[in-house]
Amino acid sequence: MKVGYKYASPSRCTQVDNQTTLGFSPDLSRDEKVSFCGKLKHPLLFRDAMLMLREIVISDTRKKSKERTDYFKWLDEEIERRVKAHKEYMPIVREALKKEMDSYDLELSDKQYEINQLLNIKRNLQKQIDQYDAWKDYYKIERDFWKFIRDRDYSLWFVLDPVITVHNDQVSFEAFSIDESIYGCLSVSMNEFDLLQTPKLGTTNIDFSAKLEKEMQRFRSYTDVTLSVNPEGFTIDNDIVPEYVEKKIDLPETWIKGFNQVSSAAALSGIELELSPSDMYDICAFLRKHKEKKSPRYMKWILEPQQRVQIVFEPFGTVLTLNTIYQGNQRREEKIWGRRRWLVVEKLIPLSKAFYVRFLGFGMPQFIRADMGTMQMTVGFSAWSSNDWVKGTAFNIMAGFTGDGCFTSYTNIYKLLKDKRCLSMQEISDYFPSEKNDKIKAGIGMLFRRGEGYFDIVNDKVRFRHLCNAPIPEELYEVSDIEIDVQKYSKLTFDNMKVRYTQQQEFVFTTTYKEHNQLFYTEIVIDQDGQITKIDCSCQKFKRGERNLSEPCAHILALYVASYKLLKLKNLEYEKEYKINDIMEMLL
Repeated sequence: MKVGYKYASPSRCTQVDNQTTLGFSPDLSRDEKVSFCGKLKHPLLFRDAMLMLREIVISDTRKKSKERTDYFKWLDEEIERRVKAHKEYMPIVREALKKEMDSYDLELSDKQYEINQLLNIKRNLQKQIDQYDAWKDYYKIERDFWKFIRDRDYSLWFVLDPVITVHNDQVSFEAFSIDESIYGCLSVSMNEFDLLQTPKLGTTNIDFSAKLEKEMQRFRSYTDVTLSVNPEGFTIDNDIVPEYVEKKIDLPETWIKGFNQVSSAAALSGIELELSPSDMYDICAFLRKHKEKKSPRYMKWILEPQQRVQIVFEPFGTVLTLNTIYQGNQRREEKIWGRRRWLVVEKLIPLSKAFYVRFLGFGMPQFIRADMGTMQMTVGFSAWSSNDWVKGTAFNIMAGFTGDGCFTSYTNIYKLLKDKRCLSMQEISDYFPSEKNDKIKAGIGMLFRRGEGYFDIVNDKVRFRHLCNAPIPEELYEVSDIEIDVQKYSKLTFDNMKVRYTQQQEFVFTTTYKEHNQLFYTEIVIDQDGQITKIDCSCQKFKRGERNLSEPCAHILALYVASYKLLKLKNLEYEKEYKINDIMEMLL
């Protein structure tokens, strides 16, 4: 999707005495002309949080491998060309050419002395020119400069501008990493500002350049900082007309879809641990000091009820015991891959009161929230570094945001949120008492997929936000094939579903279905915290994949959707298998 940004001027930081104005230029191509001006009460806190957000934007933990496909393609073409040339020129032709070339060689040798003299004159002239040429090393220096930029500071070479949204109660900054595996959202409460004008609500992109980053690094405790989002741009002198800055970026489809899938993942329930800053420091310190060189490369969180949390770092086998006490009722183990990405939160350790880590289950994303008082930083990590937010798992299906829903339902929710800007799921349902809950969730899901809203994990609310300055193409938010398959299997799954309650207080849901004259079997195990601990399916798609929740098949997703409503069943006998008819009789 090609997107064009237009800024009245570059964002800049101006300072007069101890008064600093951090001026963000918003995207003028948007319908909503967002403006904001407020004095920060904790400028250093905001500085470090924004610098961390930029680190997320430029983060790229993908394995760098040499691409030699072009070379081998050229090599094959060159071999084929030479074979054809050899067949084309017959021996008689080559002999004639050889005689002609010999005659030219004799003629050339006669003039060789004259040529050598002219070449000597040319070399002497070139030496004189080079001696006084100021540009002789320019092109080499230029090439070396851009190579240095790409290798050492990729942020100067390529960056996707963050998205800023001004709400009634907060200002949020959202960003996505280059490798599309990390999502960051900085929420700044209105209590953090002494407002200098009435804010104009809305969403826009901001010009956040590397130059502005360096200016922000100069913030000190004795400077007063004013945050300004000004559609008219910023100039050094009032007599200078702002120079319009235009950017055209071809946004990857996965970047747009990933931004929208994060909201669905954030809406899922999970296990949340409160870590002290010292606990987070111990984790980051270990990751900083130890660089793994072989597999396995995960950290395993061991959660024992009423015991201190332990983390096993592989392949070292080192056990780190945290001060945090696990308050759950069931023993759990959570494996985390792509753990070095957690180092992005290092800057916030001395600034945060606490860190909240949310686990969604095996092979699922994780969320870390840093509580800094009037500021909250939420960081979402995909299952592992090379796994972006749109590969495999359809989080909108697992969260119940499935189907295109009724257009009227989506339109009503859109108008409601555009007016109210921020509502919880229950509050949205209360506004439409006659609408079924499935239709409402489908409408909210369509809002997420069209980039017109996001889920605020801090307050558990849906917030209105336009991701792009132009409508997202229909092919990027239309109902996917896997959603269609889930809807197709839902009724069959529900009719054949069975449930068993184990001694370990886990629900085991199973179902069978027949396809292409073959009988297939699907199983999901869910613990009392609502977390999936085991999945299995006999279909070929699941067997060929990762065999975990990072790449489930439609049968597993259909069984999960059907079983989620039955997790509150009580008075089930241990190890007894109940059919769906038995369960319906119990409910009635």
